[in-house]
Amino acid sequence: MAKTKQFTIPVDNQPGAVARIAKALGDSKVNILALLGTAEGTSGIVQLVAEDPKKAKKALDAAKIVYRETPAEQHELPNKAGALAQYLGSLEKKGVNLNSIHATAAKGGKKAVVVYTAEAAPKAVTATA
Repeated sequence: MAKTKQFTIPVDNQPGAVARIAKALGDSKVNILALLGTAEGTSGIVQLVAEDPKKAKKALDAAKIVYRETPAEQHELPNKAGALAQYLGSLEKKGVNLNSIHATAAKGGKKAVVVYTAEAAPKAVTATA
């Protein structure tokens, strides 16, 4: 399991919205490892993971693209039926509450990649007298 950063970017639901993000990152030689976009009505959200989060942040800032940066986990799984269910079951047993998740695998590929963000675990509080 690898720790990474996920960038969540609000977009208008219109042609070219995601292309603008991809161009800003591509022009700065930032490799996108994972991307998920969803839209409802006139707006949408793009969630992405870049190979170099620091470089991605600089590119997004330079392009004046608004984003939220969130700690995320990236995990490789076998590309076979039931692997995702088994992995998610292990997260459930650990009490991990997912805020977002996306996964992909190439047809015929041996590995799948899952990226997720989770609620921060509550910190223990010690009462002082």
